[in-house]
Amino acid sequence: MARGVIENLIEQLTKLPGVGRKSAQRLAFFILNMKDEDALALAGAITALKQNARFCQKCFNITDSDTCEICRDSLRDRKRICVVEEPSNILVVERSGGFNGLYHVLQGALSPIDGITPAMLRIKELVDRVHNDGVDEVVIATNPNTRGEVTARHIKEALGSFNVAVTRIAYGLPLGGDIEFADEITMKKSLEGRTRLE
Repeated sequence: MARGVIENLIEQLTKLPGVGRKSAQRLAFFILNMKDEDALALAGAITALKQNARFCQKCFNITDSDTCEICRDSLRDRKRICVVEEPSNILVVERSGGFNGLYHVLQGALSPIDGITPAMLRIKELVDRVHNDGVDEVVIATNPNTRGEVTARHIKEALGSFNVAVTRIAYGLPLGGDIEFADEITMKKSLEGRTRLE
């Protein structure tokens, strides 16, 4: 019976992204050896997430209330909105400490070949926010790939009739990287995004 329980947990863990069978086995035995209260807390956190998580009515971030903590934070710059593809992207931007405005999650990126059209994303809601909330700047932080670029261009066009600055995050060579290993597109974007040395 124990083998069936362990095998079931291993099978469930392999459904997580980036978790192969060996990693799932290690995690399963780690969980088995956890204190009961820690294992139950983990199970409870997963259950609570599945039962209570929903999208923020304003920005479509993940929250457990009608609006997320960021949208409720009165200290945030409400004149700037950073547009990202997925809620997980917000965590990355927040960790950088370089942005203190609000967010807007598109819940994907345009991909005509995959049938993902503007109507399937939260672009209309972004336009409504810019129109109604007195936004001065929309920072587009979609991924630096074809889908992200197509999405960024579409947003720029959708906001064309508004008096709002539409900017795009700079990207190119990573800090600590080596120019020798950069591909042509990364190098081109690095040159285009160059800044004056102070």
